[in-house]
Amino acid sequence: MPAGAGRRGLPQGLGLCWLLCAFPLKLCQAESPVREEKLSVSTSNLPCWLAEEFVVAEECAPCSNFQAKTISECSSTGYVEKITCSSSKRNEFKSCRSAVMEQHLFWKFEGAVVVVALVFACLVIIRQRLLDRKALEKVRKQIESI
Repeated sequence: MPAGAGRRGLPQGLGLCWLLCAFPLKLCQAESPVREEKLSVSTSNLPCWLAEEFVVAEECAPCSNFQAKTISECSSTGYVEKITCSSSKRNEFKSCRSAVMEQHLFWKFEGAVVVVALVFACLVIIRQRLLDRKALEKVRKQIESI
């Protein structure tokens, strides 16, 4: 009787895959259940730009030394824009991402990708030369044995 002929269920090899997928799911379900509570959110604590429409009064610009020390929004990106909320007429600062900063980050990422690609290309070339040398050595030994 061939292997697995009388067996029902998952094909051979898929049982382990199923087990590896099902185990983490069971662990996630076993965690304490999340209580669904509705939290009352006070809009007075939130910045006005989260709750209402706003107009940008000053475009995104790097924070000055003084702003970096006094405005908490400067700490995350180092850039801030001044906004005016429509209905409350409050002026606030909002953290933003500068196009120049994004461009620098993009080119740093591209440079890192090129460096990694070059390293692995060199490794492939070295490995290929090693395998070619081994194959030539094997052929040379076979010819010498004749």
